Amino acid sequence: MSQVVTLRASLRERAGKGAARAARRAGQVPAVVYGDKKAPVMIAVDPRELNTELHKGGFFARLFDIDTGNEKHRVLARDVQFHPVTDRPEHVDFLRVGADSTISVDVPVHFINQEKSLGIKKGGLLNIVQHTVELEVNANDIPDHLTVDLLNVDINGSVHVSMLQIPAGAKIVGGERDFTIATIVPASGGDA
Repeated sequence: MSQVVTLRASLRERAGKGAARAARRAGQVPAVVYGDKKAPVMIAVDPRELNTELHKGGFFARLFDIDTGNEKHRVLARDVQFHPVTDRPEHVDFLRVGADSTISVDVPVHFINQEKSLGIKKGGLLNIVQHTVELEVNANDIPDHLTVDLLNVDINGSVHVSMLQIPAGAKIVGGERDFTIATIVPASGGDA
């Protein structure tokens, strides 16, 4: 399970365009916390804290605690809208998750032993087909990432989703298909 990061937030009094613009003028990023059969909460978060978390990777697969000072909300980021020119975050949607919530989330795939792989040692190239795998998992058991070991994968070999070690209780969405995660292909123009 990934570590839960706390984001400090302030409550916004109103919803709508005008209130969101006022939050941006105050140097904050407007956001909303919704779900878990509770009323939505309008908040504003610090852009520096948000950018730090956005650039860590796996932003949409990590749990956050939104601390408004008098209340904490366990959430999962569901959407971020960016400014079309500056690429700064303009609004964030957070999904409130309960202790027994089961959700679908895209979990990043990490590859290990690339330098020791049989196929890559022979001059093959790693072709990543899926950078993430969608899991249906309990909100408190979301893994940081799924690991693919390339040690014994040769040229023209492939890694399929059935080869992944997934956490107990998790299901692969679309698990009836054994789709390809990555392949090692011959370098173009070379003989392998």
